[in-house]
Amino acid sequence: MKINDKEDILSAIKQHDVKFIRLQFTDIQGVVKDVEIPVTQIEKALDVGISFDGSSIEGFVRINESDMVLKPDISSFAILPWNCEKGTVARVICDVYLPNGEPFEGCPRYVLKKMMKQAEEMGFSLNVGPELEFFLFETVDGKATNIPHDFGRYFEFAPADLAEDIRRDIVLTLISLNFDIEASHHEVAFGQHEIDFKYGDALSTADNVVTFRYVARTIAKLKGLHATFMPKPVFSENGSGMHVNLSLSKDGENAFYDPEKEIQISDIGRYFIGGILKHIKAITAISNPLVNSYKRLVPGYEAPVYIAWSGPNRSSLIRIPAARAKSTRAELRSPDPSCNPYLTFAVILAAGLDGIRNKTDPGEAIDLNIFELNQQERTEMGIDMLPGTLRDAANYLEADEILKKALGTHVHDNILRLARADWEAYRVQVHDWEIKRYLNIV
Repeated sequence: MKINDKEDILSAIKQHDVKFIRLQFTDIQGVVKDVEIPVTQIEKALDVGISFDGSSIEGFVRINESDMVLKPDISSFAILPWNCEKGTVARVICDVYLPNGEPFEGCPRYVLKKMMKQAEEMGFSLNVGPELEFFLFETVDGKATNIPHDFGRYFEFAPADLAEDIRRDIVLTLISLNFDIEASHHEVAFGQHEIDFKYGDALSTADNVVTFRYVARTIAKLKGLHATFMPKPVFSENGSGMHVNLSLSKDGENAFYDPEKEIQISDIGRYFIGGILKHIKAITAISNPLVNSYKRLVPGYEAPVYIAWSGPNRSSLIRIPAARAKSTRAELRSPDPSCNPYLTFAVILAAGLDGIRNKTDPGEAIDLNIFELNQQERTEMGIDMLPGTLRDAANYLEADEILKKALGTHVHDNILRLARADWEAYRVQVHDWEIKRYLNIV
């Protein structure tokens, strides 16, 4: 269902007998929120927007400045395919505005749009292809556990993989919401899965990421299971990542491809990679936003730890997959699926553009298994490490003026506030590990 204008929405509402519309948006942590309106209010929503109280939304505004307005992005209108006893429900993704008609600087979509505009002024558009991993866990009395739904491993199928039909239901639902699905499969850990969809421009892809998470959790719940995008829900198993495939287009061509250059990567591609490597420690506070994120970013579980780039080498932070020409891209492997995709794509783009402006050299590609190097060898090769905790990542973000400008003061300061609050709450907690280790010996 292709939606181009208001009349297309009104026609779709009539055709599908829609009764309610969910106006969806995200807070700065990437959590989907919505305001549901009866279909009788859709023309008002499309013409002038729907007012709501933003003071209770994390990272938005204080109670004395709470009036906000949701304005739908017409192209995101879609019919939700699961049944509703009270009638068909549709959704539309919204931008957040102030009552005076100005965009709200704390709206994650606005932050990404602002960076996309800067790229456009430089002649570029960013294409993004994320690969989201997630777990399906059992529930007990309706409450989530971290007990895997199956005991399959990488690329296994039934009977080891008990979730084939559930993945198919998720895929079919996503297709009904205009996703172009490329593949789905079981991942490495028990109960872990991946569904890949086609790349697109940064904004529509970020919309797709939040929709993907919403759909997966909903379908799992309908099946009596729990889907989680928590980065590391099970100790001793691989965590869930969101590898991000990146490329720039310029004048309709892939700006990362140059058949005359070494490994056929253009100077623009190298500088873009150089910018990401330069800012990656600060980016990590956005792309890996939870205390739990840093339980995934450890050696031994395939997640990247060391700051380096390479050809197809999967032990590096950024790798260049083998495909070339229009498919030339850089794969950033550190982000995880708990992140706010709008802010993550925005800071990645800001870092890459900074690299292009300043012709930042990424250094030599490291085409060997970095995991097998010792500390001295890594030091001699100039290979640094990602931050080890959310606190460390937040400190790098605070010091990074390029990313602060990209995010805007409002989002930047609230991200730091939330990260440090989470870290402090975690730091003072007494964990089971401490009790088991120390209680009987001291």
